Amino acid sequence: MEFTKGQPMKRCQHTKNTLPLTSAHSNLTGPCPVNHRATTTLPPPQSSFLSLPSLKMIPLLPLLFLFFFFFNSSLQSEVSISLSPTTLSRSGDTVVIKWSGIDSPSELDWLGIYSPPESSDDNFVGYVFLSKSPTWKSGSGSISLPLVNLRSNYSFRIFHWTSSEINLKRHDHDRNPLPGTKHLLATSEELLFEKDRGPEQIHLALTDNEDEMRVMYVTGDPSETYVRYGEKENKLNEVSVAHVKRYEREHMCDSPANDSLGWRDPGYIHDGVMTNLKKGVRYYYKVGSDAGGWSATHSFVSRNSDSDETIAFLFGDMGTAPPYTTFVRAQEESISTVKWILRDIEALGAKPAFISHIGDISYAKGHAWLWDQFFYQIEPIATKLPYHVCIGNHEYNWPSQPFKPYWAAYGTDGGGECGVPYSLRFNMPGNSSESTGTNAPATRNLYYSFDMGAVHFVYISTETNFLRGSNQYNFLKHDLESVDRKKTPFVVVQGHRPMYTTSNEIRDAALRAKMLEHLEPLLVKNNVTLALWGHVHRYERFCPLNNFTCSSWVQNGEDKEGYTVHLVIGMAGQDWQPIWEPRPQHPDMPVFPQPERSIYRGGEFGYTRLVATKEKLVLSYIGNHDGEVHDRVEILASGEVVSGGKADYENVKSSLSWYYVKAGILMVLGAFIGYVLGFFSHSRKKLEAKGDWTPVKTTEES
Repeated sequence: MEFTKGQPMKRCQHTKNTLPLTSAHSNLTGPCPVNHRATTTLPPPQSSFLSLPSLKMIPLLPLLFLFFFFFNSSLQSEVSISLSPTTLSRSGDTVVIKWSGIDSPSELDWLGIYSPPESSDDNFVGYVFLSKSPTWKSGSGSISLPLVNLRSNYSFRIFHWTSSEINLKRHDHDRNPLPGTKHLLATSEELLFEKDRGPEQIHLALTDNEDEMRVMYVTGDPSETYVRYGEKENKLNEVSVAHVKRYEREHMCDSPANDSLGWRDPGYIHDGVMTNLKKGVRYYYKVGSDAGGWSATHSFVSRNSDSDETIAFLFGDMGTAPPYTTFVRAQEESISTVKWILRDIEALGAKPAFISHIGDISYAKGHAWLWDQFFYQIEPIATKLPYHVCIGNHEYNWPSQPFKPYWAAYGTDGGGECGVPYSLRFNMPGNSSESTGTNAPATRNLYYSFDMGAVHFVYISTETNFLRGSNQYNFLKHDLESVDRKKTPFVVVQGHRPMYTTSNEIRDAALRAKMLEHLEPLLVKNNVTLALWGHVHRYERFCPLNNFTCSSWVQNGEDKEGYTVHLVIGMAGQDWQPIWEPRPQHPDMPVFPQPERSIYRGGEFGYTRLVATKEKLVLSYIGNHDGEVHDRVEILASGEVVSGGKADYENVKSSLSWYYVKAGILMVLGAFIGYVLGFFSHSRKKLEAKGDWTPVKTTEES
């Protein structure tokens, strides 16, 4: 399925970025053609110029050098660029960049965005084509950009770029050629952010203690800051001192994270804890200091262990969307995901809830400013609810990591970050960590668990060792065996790479086999209710599974059999998609078939909403285009799946599983038809279990 915006532009295959196309592209080759335009040629020197008596003795080459120098300088001086305003207050404020005086403007003229201002021409944080302005053809125009505070000033530069200078070997993440910087036309003055405006990038998290709430945020210096909180907005009498930490360039394991292109100062990360909270009470808080300024006042509802109700918003692979093009793909759908979750949060009233983001967090991939953009983007929801995460391949993976078995297919997805920004920018419950084998801080936030109402939530890492005998395996085994099912009748396990998926992601097949061998027995033995996964950028819900086999729900006295319902929920923003549906523009592209164990597959971006009591858990899949429920599954505390939404045989409105419904139909139709249907059903299941169809890898899913 291909998602387009309906713009009058041709989209390069598997890309987000677009360049305007004209008939001049017919003789260009490469992944993403761009416009031809005539290059500006210098007028030949006039004979009268060289015949001046006073210049007869001047050597020709120095004269030409001076001529080119002053000619180019005059070209640059003719183009003006201005900013309004020249100082912004906080992240998200907008600057208007105006320009004029461009001779023979072209669709390929572009605006580079730089922070810090002294960055080299190639080390922009992003760029915008001047043709975005409706008046660009006149040589004048303006562009408005909301910007994030990177704790250093910005500047802007306008460049001219010609098709003859395209370097197809120098391209971005989507293989679009990066714009050239040979012809600089103008440089702006510096854009500042006001100082002493208080911390930014505020986000909450639960701790190991039920009467606490953690809050983290970023400032530009290591000065001591505080968390002030209380039950009344105008009476924040409780005070907590925040601890300060940061990571350095040398902690990054490779480029671009540790080179001049990707590295930017991450600022100082502050970590404070609000303690002695009453159960289920709304608290107000702000962070900062008198010297450095205070944030706005936010609020949250504290955890309530006396309540049976559980509410959570869960998804994977969201990312962020800066207002400009940069070296890696942006996740534009992430904006809609945050918008709809915020709607749901505002409808909660005084009920506690939390957010779960299961891997592939910002997709910074070594470009530090995208972490700042991500935390700015989630701040409207992360200041209201605890924001919980687990590690994904785009936070961690790099060949130098200590755990990299041949079967894991771990690559260079982390952009040289090797888990460091993820480990310090978040602080999850538990003390899980793995050594990096270098001087970098240990990799943290790998596996942990907590109770929320009627549900016990467990987070694991598919990127670090989970085999039998490992620290993570021992944690998971002990944790699942220790759950009090009378207190939390439902157990939800979450990790990044899926144990089950019908996208047939070939690279991870061996890893999935290891998960099935080592982890699935723990899930089945301990009656785990749900297993939620990301990595594949679709929604998919399976029947209760054990070793690729759908189970029925059976209860005889005290004994019951209820396998785990697996769901893939990596549809929150990243737009690489497995081919699950035919695409008109690609009629020759095979479609991954849907076996019986896959109950529902959706191509809609969105998130899931979990609501549970001690009697029933309901998980709903919310689509971003309309904010409505597209699929849902209901599971009783006994383990029985009583409803699966519109995808689960819509004619069946029964509390029995599909297995028993099918058996009843066969009995009515008669033994002979039953035999025939049973035969073919059994044969088909064998083929699906063996995978007797040709897998074709057509899209990336990492």
